[in-house]
Amino acid sequence: MRTSQPLLGAAVAAAALPLALVAGPAAANTGISVSTNGSTVSVTTSACTQLNGRWGTASILNSNQANFAQGRQVVLSGSTAQQGSAWTNVTPGTYTVIVMCSNGNTAGTQSVVVSGGSTPTLSATARATVTASPTRGVVGGVGGATRDYGALTLVGGGALVGTAVIATVWFLRRRSKPYRL
Repeated sequence: MRTSQPLLGAAVAAAALPLALVAGPAAANTGISVSTNGSTVSVTTSACTQLNGRWGTASILNSNQANFAQGRQVVLSGSTAQQGSAWTNVTPGTYTVIVMCSNGNTAGTQSVVVSGGSTPTLSATARATVTASPTRGVVGGVGGATRDYGALTLVGGGALVGTAVIATVWFLRRRSKPYRL
């Protein structure tokens, strides 16, 4: 008797489909990282190499602009590890950021949404807009403390909890046997 596993084939196909879909369009979007902070848009990359003393140029295009030359251009600066640049006083809207290395290759293209507020956001073509964390960090919840407590404090807290558990068990056992005083 032959046993078939139809779910295994479906699982392999389901895992391969997103990879195939992502590999095509996302390949053009890799290589740069774009972020916004209020009306400032920043771009960073590590894909460019220095040629004739220049890393390359980045351009930000609004919806009415069609090519790199029409956008607002800035020169990349940085080091071999990372190059970057920024545009200030960018009005709210949707923009496309393109980075051209000094050798003529495109490092990447990415869309970004600039909002009217001053909340830092990160936006990418393949990802949803992500709002940055509050500056004070997480204040509540298990494991969400912003202060690092020392070992002595943790041992003391553990001892108190252990003592409370032992006292509760002792009290409940004594209570279940009424003939004891």
